[in-house]
Amino acid sequence: MSHSLSAAKPHTPAKVWLGAFAIGAVLLVLPFLLGATAGQGWIRILNFALLYVMLALGLNIVVGFAGLLDLGYIAFYAVGAYAWALLASPHFDLHLPFWVVIPVGIGLAAIAGIALGFPVLKLRGDYLAIVTLGFGEIIRIFMNNLDAPVNITNGPQGINRIDTFKIGEWALGKPETILGFRITGPEKYYYLLMALVLLIIFICIRLQNSRVGRAWEAVREDEIAAKAMGINTRTIKLMAFGMGASFGGVAGCMFASMQGFVSPESFGLSESIAILCMVVLGGMGHVPGVVAGALLLSIFPEILRNIVVPVQQTLFGEVLVDPDAIRMLLFGVALVAVMILRPEGLWPSKVRQRELNKGKEPKA
Repeated sequence: MSHSLSAAKPHTPAKVWLGAFAIGAVLLVLPFLLGATAGQGWIRILNFALLYVMLALGLNIVVGFAGLLDLGYIAFYAVGAYAWALLASPHFDLHLPFWVVIPVGIGLAAIAGIALGFPVLKLRGDYLAIVTLGFGEIIRIFMNNLDAPVNITNGPQGINRIDTFKIGEWALGKPETILGFRITGPEKYYYLLMALVLLIIFICIRLQNSRVGRAWEAVREDEIAAKAMGINTRTIKLMAFGMGASFGGVAGCMFASMQGFVSPESFGLSESIAILCMVVLGGMGHVPGVVAGALLLSIFPEILRNIVVPVQQTLFGEVLVDPDAIRMLLFGVALVAVMILRPEGLWPSKVRQRELNKGKEPKA
C-alpha cells in the first residue's frame, strides 16, 4: 500500500529543472549580452516589451478569463503613469517614495476599473467595446485638458523631470559601478521589470486556477448559466475589471518612472488596440501565450524597423519608401495571416482550442 502511494507521487523530471535553470541564467545575463552586442537602445526596447507583457496580462484577465471586450484598457495605464508623475515630480513639489506611490497608482487604477465596470455590467460584445473605447478616450481627454482653471496635469505639454525609481539613495535611472562593473539605468530597470512580470504571471496563474478564475470562465462561456449556478456575476465582473486595471496601474507607474516624462499622447486608442492584438494573437486566456504575444508584437516591429532601411539601401542605394510605412504594412500582413491560419492564437489554451474546433469535429 505504501509502495503504491509513493509510486503515485508526481516527480518533476530533471530536464524540467535543468531547462528552468537555463532560462533563468539567460534572463539574468540578457541585458548585458544585448548591451555588448546591440547597444543600450535594445535594452530599452526589451524594457518596454516587459511593460507590454504586464499590460497584456492585465487585459487578459478581462478579455481572456472573463470574456469582456475592453477597448479602453490604456486608460488604466494612464492613471498609473499620472499617479506617479503627480506624486513624484516637481509639478506639485512632491517627491514621495515608491512604496507610497505604487500602491496609490494601483488603487486609483483599480477604482477606475471598477468605475468602468458598474455602467457596463449588462453590456456585452459590440456595445461593451464601444463603451470601453469611449471610457479610454475620456481619460485621455481629461489628461489633455486638466490644465485650467487649476493646472493638474499640465495639459498637452505633459509632466517632465519625474523622479526615477529609488530605494534609499540607490536610483535605478542613473548608471553606477558595482564591484568594478558598470551598470546602466536601463539594465537596472530590466531586473525590476522582470521581477514584476514574474510576480504578475504567478498571480495570474493562481487566479486562473482558483474559484474566482473558474467563475470568470463560467461567465465567459454562458453568463445566464453561471448566474443559474449561483455565481454572483455582478461581483465577478467587477473583480475582473478591478484586477485587470491594477496591473495596468503598475505598468503605468513603471513607465512614468522609467521615461521621466508623461503626456496624453502616449495613451491613445492605438495603444489599446495594440495590447488587445497581443492578447488575441498569443492566445486569449492562456498566460504563456499572452506573454509570447506581447513579446512578439512589441519586439518584432523594432526588428523590422532595423531591417527595412538596410535592405532598401542595398537594393536601391537609397531609402525610397518610409521605413515606418513598410514596417506597419508587413506587421499588418503578418497579423492577418496569423488570424486566418490560427484564429485561436499562436499558443492557445486547450479550452480555447476545443471552443473553436467544436463545430469542426467530424460527425460519427
